[in-house]
Amino acid sequence: MAVSKIVLSSLIHIRPITCAASYHTRLVPHPPDLVKWIKKEGGFVHQAVKIFPQEDNETYGLGLVASQDIPKGSLLIALPDHIPLKFESDAGDGADSVLVDLASQVPEELWAMKLGLKLLQERARLGSFWWPYISNLPETYSVPIFFQGEDIKNLQYVPLLYQVNKRCRFLLDFDQEVRRALASVKPNDHPFGGQELNASSLGWAMSAVSSRAFRLHGKKLAAGTRNEVPMMLPLIDMCNHSFNPNAQIIQEEDDSQLLIKVVAETEIKQNDSLLLNYGCLSNDLFLLDYGFVMPSNPYDTIELKYEGALMDAASMAAGVSSPNFFSPAAWQHQILSQLNLVGETAIVKVSAYSHLVN
Repeated sequence: MAVSKIVLSSLIHIRPITCAASYHTRLVPHPPDLVKWIKKEGGFVHQAVKIFPQEDNETYGLGLVASQDIPKGSLLIALPDHIPLKFESDAGDGADSVLVDLASQVPEELWAMKLGLKLLQERARLGSFWWPYISNLPETYSVPIFFQGEDIKNLQYVPLLYQVNKRCRFLLDFDQEVRRALASVKPNDHPFGGQELNASSLGWAMSAVSSRAFRLHGKKLAAGTRNEVPMMLPLIDMCNHSFNPNAQIIQEEDDSQLLIKVVAETEIKQNDSLLLNYGCLSNDLFLLDYGFVMPSNPYDTIELKYEGALMDAASMAAGVSSPNFFSPAAWQHQILSQLNLVGETAIVKVSAYSHLVN
């Protein structure tokens, strides 16, 4: 995607919304100290938790490490309810009303774009409460929607290519919807301070949210239930992923105020990274939302469809004589049935890892 075009009505009242090409730099050269900001706002950060570049993989950027041994059960980070960045659906002033209307056009499966609109609004707003956090975000992300055309083709996996193209098409279409919606908005009601958004800046915001936000429960509703609320958690979102994490997120409620904590699930040795489990996700979702894949992912799946005629044709094209995929032998048909690849109940998604190791 091209670099975002910026239309500035006044540099005094807005921060520019841009999208650069480097994966390794923050939005500003010298952003505010994120740990100090969290403590100033009533949060807690363990003295041994430090922000540190992740040198094992350049695209991971910054992470959290332990500067000394941390015992199991230790409180690592605590965020009061006002620090997480959330999308509030209750329209307030005119600008918030426009934002809510735009968010209502986003399909639920692309929930990250709804919170992304709020992120863009706060990024453009001078004096935003969340600026110390937002200024520490990367300028861009290594997710497939930012791949060059040839790199997208090289993915060579049709279901993944379909999802990448679907997201790119949504961003292009939504870009036009946003332009139409903002064309007649009064200056004081403009949710982005008069700036023009495009597919690139929208893609930056959606990627920032999809790769960093957590879906946690919100405040208790009248019926006693809780709804699921996507939220960006400053500092906590610098924890990397592992299926064997050494930390976990815990939510507590005190006097109707939610407190989000990260607690050491195991002992954390000096220089170890703080690791959370992002979820039991396939590598398709890890790549789409986070920009990485997990080796030997036990939750990975691939989509397969057994088409005997097509496989016979491919075999003949490859010079294989007398292929019999269309009419498999009895023992072959038994194996295909065990794999659920043939018959009326045939599945197209199978676990790639489990079949490789069995």
